[in-house]
Amino acid sequence: MALKQDKDRAKANFPGANCKIRKSLAMEKCQTMNSAQLLRLIQNLIRVWVVVDVNAKQGCRVKTGNLSTDWLNWITLRAGSSRTMHAPSIGGQVLILSIGGELMTAFVLTGIFFDQYPEPTTSLKADHRVYSDGAVIEYEPANGVLKDSGVKNAHIEAIKSIHASTEKVMVTAKTEILLDAPEVIYSKKLTTATLDVKAGGTMTGNITPTGQFSSNGIVIDKHKHGGVKRGGEQTDGPQ
Repeated sequence: MALKQDKDRAKANFPGANCKIRKSLAMEKCQTMNSAQLLRLIQNLIRVWVVVDVNAKQGCRVKTGNLSTDWLNWITLRAGSSRTMHAPSIGGQVLILSIGGELMTAFVLTGIFFDQYPEPTTSLKADHRVYSDGAVIEYEPANGVLKDSGVKNAHIEAIKSIHASTEKVMVTAKTEILLDAPEVIYSKKLTTATLDVKAGGTMTGNITPTGQFSSNGIVIDKHKHGGVKRGGEQTDGPQ
């Protein structure tokens, strides 16, 4: 109010100063607009948003209140010759980083826990990952245990070889375990409850069976021979 009165007095006392006053008012208006714009740009530098749409090629859209963005790229761990891909989840809370405060230049930094999606574990040491289908992969350094649960199918494909080395391996299957290869080699002792050989084969070395050993329905250690005579004649076949 005092500024307006000062300008009014300047107009009355110095009519030739009107041009300068108008220029001063224009500069003040410009400065006011720039301040508002600058504040908006500063506020847009870093803001918390929620993901509302995701597209593998275009990126994601985010929203806060009534304000939504166009498609934005999200930040990943690697994006060169080595690349990673883990798209943001719709409804997930993210951080927007805008170059110069302009949203059209923004990038999305994913991963802020909140009430709808809280921390999945209370362990401060575990590497714990929960997926949208309920699968969980966790390594807990506190006890040295790696757990993988809820995965429906697992595929591992190596061009040359796969090596696994440990003190003990335990594999449990409800229906069957299939080994499909031109040759399966057991370099040490093989213990099995039952054995069913369907396509024949050969054995080399000494075989020491216990219990009944049958060949074509005849028990080897209990069969009889008929037609036994003294001298050089042959017995009848086994019974």
